[in-house]
Amino acid sequence: MIAKRKRRAGERWRAAFDTLAFLVLLGGLGWLLFEGAGTLQYNWQWYRVPQYLYRVENGALYPGPLLQGLGVTLELSGWSLLLALVFGLAAALLRRSTSWAGHALTRVYVEAVRNTPMLVQLYLVYFVLAPIVGMDRFAAAVLALAIFEGAYAAEIFRAGIEAVPHGQWEAAEALGLSRPAVYRHIILPQAIRVVLPPLTGLGVALIKHSALVSVIAVADLTTEGRNLIADTFMTFELWFTVAALYLALTTSLSLLVGWLERRLAVNGGHG
Repeated sequence: MIAKRKRRAGERWRAAFDTLAFLVLLGGLGWLLFEGAGTLQYNWQWYRVPQYLYRVENGALYPGPLLQGLGVTLELSGWSLLLALVFGLAAALLRRSTSWAGHALTRVYVEAVRNTPMLVQLYLVYFVLAPIVGMDRFAAAVLALAIFEGAYAAEIFRAGIEAVPHGQWEAAEALGLSRPAVYRHIILPQAIRVVLPPLTGLGVALIKHSALVSVIAVADLTTEGRNLIADTFMTFELWFTVAALYLALTTSLSLLVGWLERRLAVNGGHG
C-alpha cells in the first residue's frame, strides 16, 4: 500500500514537472519571438488577421482568402491522397506479382520517384505532361502529389502485405480461392490494420508537401498567404496563421485515424 502511494506521488510529480517544463519552453519560444520582432522593430497587427479568415455581410458568414485557400488545400490533398493510395496499392501488387515486366516497372517507379525532389517532379508534370494531355494546374498538382506519395505508399502496402502470416496464404490456397479473391477477402483486410499508422504519416506529409503547388500558382493556403503578405506586409502574423491552419488540419487527420484504429482494434477483438 505504501509502495503504491509512493508510485502515485512520483507519477504526480513527473506530470507536474512535464507540465512546468512545457510551459517554460513555450514561454521561452514566445520570448525569443517577441524579442526578435522587437529587434526588427516589427509592428504586430494581429487585430487585422480575422478579416482574412472570414467576413460577415448582411448577417451571413463568408470565408476569407485564407479559409478559401484552406478549402483548396483540403480538396487538393483529398484527391491526391486517394490517387496516391491507388498508385501505391497497384505498385505493391505488381511488385509481388510473377510478371517480371510489372516488377521491373514498379521498381523503376519507386526508386526514381523516391530519389528525386518532388519540386522537380511537379515542374515536369506541369510544364511537360500537362500541356500534352491538356490538364489544368490543379489537376497537374494532384497528379504530381499522387505520383510522389504513391511511391512511398507502395512500400507501405508491400510491407503490410508481407506482414500477414504465411499460414493465411496457405489456408486460402487450400480453400481454392483465386489470387484476387485471396487479396480481397484474406490479405488486404488484415494488412490494412498494419499499414494504417504509416499511411497516416503519409497523409500528413502529403498535406505539408501540398504547399509546394504554390510555385505553379494553385490558389491553395500557402499561395493565399503569400499574396496577402505581399499586399499587407504582415509577414509574421500571416505565416503564423497559415502554420496554425496546417497544424489544425494535420492534427485533425491524426485524431481521426487514431479513432479509426481503435474501432478496427475493437472490431478485430470481437471477431
